[in-house]
Amino acid sequence: MSKKRVFFIGLMLFSLFFGAGNLIFPPLLGLESGSNFTPAMTGFLVTGVLLPFVAVLAVVTVDGGMISIGSRVHKVFGIVFAIIIYLSIGAFYAIPRAANVAFELGFQPYFTNEAGWPLILFTVLFFAVAYYICLNPKKLVDRVGQLLTPILLVALTILFVRAFFLLENVASPVTEKYTASPFVTGFIEGYFTMDAVAALAFGIVVINAFKDSGVKTKREQIKGSVLAGIIAVVGLAAVYICLGWIGAVMPQAEQFANGAEILTAASFLLFGNTGSLLFSVIVILACFTTCVGLINASASFFHGLYSKVSYKTYVRVLTLVGFVISSLGLSAILDIAVPILVLIYPIAIVLIILSLFTPLIGKGKAMYRISVVLTLFYAIYDVLTNLGFKLDGFAQVIGFVPFFDLGLGWIAPAFVGAVVGYAIDRYTTNHKETQASEKK
Repeated sequence: MSKKRVFFIGLMLFSLFFGAGNLIFPPLLGLESGSNFTPAMTGFLVTGVLLPFVAVLAVVTVDGGMISIGSRVHKVFGIVFAIIIYLSIGAFYAIPRAANVAFELGFQPYFTNEAGWPLILFTVLFFAVAYYICLNPKKLVDRVGQLLTPILLVALTILFVRAFFLLENVASPVTEKYTASPFVTGFIEGYFTMDAVAALAFGIVVINAFKDSGVKTKREQIKGSVLAGIIAVVGLAAVYICLGWIGAVMPQAEQFANGAEILTAASFLLFGNTGSLLFSVIVILACFTTCVGLINASASFFHGLYSKVSYKTYVRVLTLVGFVISSLGLSAILDIAVPILVLIYPIAIVLIILSLFTPLIGKGKAMYRISVVLTLFYAIYDVLTNLGFKLDGFAQVIGFVPFFDLGLGWIAPAFVGAVVGYAIDRYTTNHKETQASEKK
């Protein structure tokens, strides 16, 4: 495996992660954290970059990927959970969301007085090109890693260099949420990117990329995946820091509601009307490459699960479903998908972390089952409150755990469950060994 090929696979992985959400989160963090930017961004990088990197490694280092990891809880759970992951971050959510965000931020501003047809035209072209690229997965690295990602990086670099020379390095005022614990707040903001779930899907894309490049042994695939992952996360960290810095030093002449408004204003401030075009290129490419990766990952997964249906058929179905759902509009997509993501994301993180420490703690059933069940309990509570159910009385009973008010109440129970489960697994194993030795 040549270093050049590993490099381009790393660029491909970077662009798969770097969607519209990743583009607009950091500038808002920079704006709101002000002089506390460094600890806030450090916290963001832990959950927004390091955790997805760990998730990719968790998938590529395990035979059977995500299904195998989930099967440590139960075989049926492993299959069902993997299917839910791929459907929720694929055709039912992230794929149509990518198309909608690309349209609303990168295309719609040029057709403000038109109704209906711009969205149809854009989504038809968007999904047609995505479909064409995904039909040949062996060309994915060439088309995404070697062509589209460099264009995206050049556009971002132009924005960053111009901003560095023209914007004054005077940090914005620190908002209340970043005053007391900027690192923790940044940590939570990175958590809400939910990239660790996408990483579980993208692991299969990375492995397939190395297989298609002629890498046969598992050891070499893992080694290549680690190197490609490092390239991707270094790129992500650098881009996040630059985007966050732009938010921190933007002039405060107007109020910004989100990161998209910050970058739109920054692009216009730095380049005038040409800046709008630059921002459109960045948004559309960021959304498009993520969409391509998700279609490819989902089609590869379902083809591996049920190979009687061809990979190309899965690509057609996923592309068509994504196109149809994208017509519902971004708000409707978020209303449907957010509760599902709130449910599965904590479980995904628990499985990732337990899998990472497998060489030290093993694969004990009790450890996985107890920690996942306790996590699921708190995740269900978060989903119900997210749907508008009033559970104040119930919250008083279970809300004693740390980080409960932040929507992270599952962390402590998951840790305790893993410790208790590990102790049970060790006792069970020792007891069986003792009985076996006595029989001898």
